[in-house]
Amino acid sequence: MRRVVVTGLGILSPVGSGKKQFFDALAAGHSAIRRLPATSADDLSPKLGAELAFDPLAHLSRRKTAELDRTTQISLVAVQQALSDAGLVLNEPDGDRCGTYWGTGMGSTQTIESSYRGMFSDPQYRIRPATIVMSMNNSAAAQIAIDFGIRGPNLTYSTACSSSAVAIGEAFRAIRYGVVDRAIAGGAEAMLTPGTMRGWQALRILAHEDPVDVAASCRPFSRDRTGFVLGEGAAAVVLEELDIARRRGASIYAEIAGYGCTTDASHITKPQVRGQVEAIRSALSESGLTLEDIGYINAHGTATAVGDVVETEAIKMVFGSAARTIPISSTKSMHGHLIGGAGATEFAAAVLAMNHRIAPPTAHLRVPDPECDLDYVPNEAREGVPMRAVMSNSFAFGGNNAVLVARSISAPNL
Repeated sequence: MRRVVVTGLGILSPVGSGKKQFFDALAAGHSAIRRLPATSADDLSPKLGAELAFDPLAHLSRRKTAELDRTTQISLVAVQQALSDAGLVLNEPDGDRCGTYWGTGMGSTQTIESSYRGMFSDPQYRIRPATIVMSMNNSAAAQIAIDFGIRGPNLTYSTACSSSAVAIGEAFRAIRYGVVDRAIAGGAEAMLTPGTMRGWQALRILAHEDPVDVAASCRPFSRDRTGFVLGEGAAAVVLEELDIARRRGASIYAEIAGYGCTTDASHITKPQVRGQVEAIRSALSESGLTLEDIGYINAHGTATAVGDVVETEAIKMVFGSAARTIPISSTKSMHGHLIGGAGATEFAAAVLAMNHRIAPPTAHLRVPDPECDLDYVPNEAREGVPMRAVMSNSFAFGGNNAVLVARSISAPNL
């Protein structure tokens, strides 16, 4: 069986872009959650979001900026970061054996919403000729292939909050079973638009604004949690077959050892313990690791009343007594919920945590919920944590569960 390694990381997140800025912010417990400007928030209550500081013209031509939705723009920049980080230029033969595996929850939200808004508010409004190709869910993946010469499989995954975790898992499988030798995998989301925000608001799962500190409004696993805060961002990983990566002298962050994907088949919005348990067990089984090998878990941790309790119970059911010894954190407390970009961003956080031996905190965990009674690394990062392997959980609407396990390539006996 072929082994699959991570050789490049590209991250655009509300707390910082690039692997160093991103992880330094997480380790410092920095939150990017803010009040949205009036033009974005409209009549929303609460008016909260984790916006990405991103100027497309700093990265893309004026023409390309005009022709691409924001989700595609940030996807391209994240992929460019990842390829540069991997020291990889895909020449003609390489592109034939490389695939694109990309995730997004809602695709090109800004293009779709602005088009409908213009059409219904102005009888003279002219729809842009590129509207359809800009708004297709696979537009980001297609543009990645075009820009970087990737001619292998080009697949888009849309499984709500687990989209980019599924994309990474499926890319891992494609390399493992010889479909491709390399893959660009990850995902993106940019849905901080008035219409989309109103839709999320109607679900009554968005966090209330903290009366003392707006940045502390998302508090996973805390008894006083009120929900999550939407964010925007993109994350990409370069995956390669181990021997191919070694032959070109690539630096290796981690080996992907296991992937589990299940569906609750129960309720569209209410998570179930059984599906999460089976996804975790499947990932662990494929990895060949023991429960004690997992040194850190990046939790899905959305700060919803039901979700945090269900995830806690799932971890306890799988790990038993070992569950209480594992540092676990939800970085959504700082970068918000990136929906289609969440799984890849949080997988990157877990891999960087293992490389730095630092467990980032669950920020703003003020009052531990008695039902969420594991070691959720409250408020401050924990340094010097032994991490031979890490896990990243992504549990989505639709009951889609995706779990990724990565291990250190240099860890003894692994």
